[in-house]
Amino acid sequence: MPRRLIITCSILCLAAGTALAAGWEKEVPTEINIQDPHLKRWSELTYDKQPPALTPGKDYGMDPATGKFNAPRATALGASPNFPGQLTHWDDKTYKSNVEEIAFYPHITSPWHAWPDVADFDGKRYMYLHDRDYMRVLDITDPAKAKVVYSKGGVWGPDGSSEDWDAKTVQDYFGGMTIAWSEKLQKNVVVASYEIGRFGILDNKRTQPDIVETLRHYNSLKGFKVYEMNGPLPSDWTLIATRTTDINNPDAPIGKQQGSGSLDAPAWFGGKYMYLSSAPDDSYALTEYPDYLHSPGYQAWDMTDPANPLFVSQVTVPGQVVGDKASEDAYLMNPRAGNRTSWMGSRMPLFLPKPVEKGGKIGFGAMGGLGFYTFDLTNPGTPEMMGHLSIPPSFAGTEFDNADTSQYERTGYVFANGYPMNSNCYEPYKDVLVIDAKDPKDPKVVATFPRPTPPAEAEFTDYCQRRGSFGPKRSGTTHQPGYSRQGILPYAFYNAGLQIFDVKDPKDPKIAGYYVPRFPKPEEMPEYTYENASFAVFTEYDRNIIWLISIDGIRALKTPLLGVPKTGLAGEVWPPRG
Repeated sequence: MPRRLIITCSILCLAAGTALAAGWEKEVPTEINIQDPHLKRWSELTYDKQPPALTPGKDYGMDPATGKFNAPRATALGASPNFPGQLTHWDDKTYKSNVEEIAFYPHITSPWHAWPDVADFDGKRYMYLHDRDYMRVLDITDPAKAKVVYSKGGVWGPDGSSEDWDAKTVQDYFGGMTIAWSEKLQKNVVVASYEIGRFGILDNKRTQPDIVETLRHYNSLKGFKVYEMNGPLPSDWTLIATRTTDINNPDAPIGKQQGSGSLDAPAWFGGKYMYLSSAPDDSYALTEYPDYLHSPGYQAWDMTDPANPLFVSQVTVPGQVVGDKASEDAYLMNPRAGNRTSWMGSRMPLFLPKPVEKGGKIGFGAMGGLGFYTFDLTNPGTPEMMGHLSIPPSFAGTEFDNADTSQYERTGYVFANGYPMNSNCYEPYKDVLVIDAKDPKDPKVVATFPRPTPPAEAEFTDYCQRRGSFGPKRSGTTHQPGYSRQGILPYAFYNAGLQIFDVKDPKDPKIAGYYVPRFPKPEEMPEYTYENASFAVFTEYDRNIIWLISIDGIRALKTPLLGVPKTGLAGEVWPPRG
């Protein structure tokens, strides 16, 4: 009989969005049983170099001599033990500097994830918050008096979600979406990504061949859909196009489509070219991540007519494709090969300092353990690789997940980061890297953002002691109203809440303000949801309002760093026309 291991639910289960009670246990097969030919070839390339389990307080933890946290050198994805010196309770205090709360709206999102976007209709501004299992639309015209005007899917509270949702049986739930104005249609248009579920289905691709086979024949679209917005609510939308990112089999039905589908929110600003993060087929399998099958590259699509998207090109970098000798050789040169932990490939589409329709000529790619890439977009339909940057491995957790290009036109610098996937700091800390990309052919790391530290009144000296995940997530989206603010950059930082950085001098970033919410109480949210704290930020730069999305709800925040917040619509309608 195969050996089986009983494990307590870890951050992987939490990230899955599965409603799990404290102490929940499940059986995970441990006997290697790879049947899929792509996975078999990937596994045979290397021997198993997964990091060993570490002892809290011995191999990592608080240094009693200095009072500082010593991070692990490397860990596997999964178990996240507590260490000596951590709080034994969930901190119930809020900490703030240079930031004030306008309003708090509880139980809007799930405690796991939210994709945000906004759009203006008939003199009102609407915010869209969603993940695969829910959609909430809020009228945020007055941020102090926001109202839910549309709700679908489970609403979270002290007893968990109001609706059961099984990631294994999902059929027509989309992931990230992007809203843009179409000149051709003279309407706002939604492009919604559909991808293989990343959490709550597979635990270990080397030991669960039946689930691997299920994902190969996933029962939902692998691609994207396009909707014409005839009003602000999803009930007003009209489906005008459906495409699979399986470019070799564009007519393949659901269940027969290969590849990953479209990850995260598409990079599209309403013009001709749209960029996706996607693996086009199952040979894009060179990734160590234990519960994911693909190494996504990038796709370019022609959106001249949103009702008829046309595939233009696939961007592949060295080290992605199994069965291709050059790609396999490049993969084996990567020090992460064999660690059974690292994400390899993109998680988000290309990052554009300026849309190509407005003269943008460069794109940046954050490709996990494969590194950071620069692309020449002189011919936007066929991005050409220009430069590449590698850094020392930092796992578990993702590497090169996000790139912020908001300051690039002014300074020539880009900020890039991975983020933690284990809780309790059971992995190396994820720095926000300052990358000098003035010469796009030769990007260089020249500085890092300061690590947030607790205020003096806190009962801990390092955020690792506060429990849960600690580190940067993302700085928002590329579709934030007003786009960005020069010199100022907000980040969601998990248990360190919102951290606002002064980046006037990119080589010398400073913390200029913060808002760290208290953890919920058991009568507000179940304790098993607390790990991810504050996991997303969205900024209305045109109205000087920051929305912090946390496990227990969303907060509208204001700061003098941006200016006086505004109500109503402020200037240009969003998304912009033309």
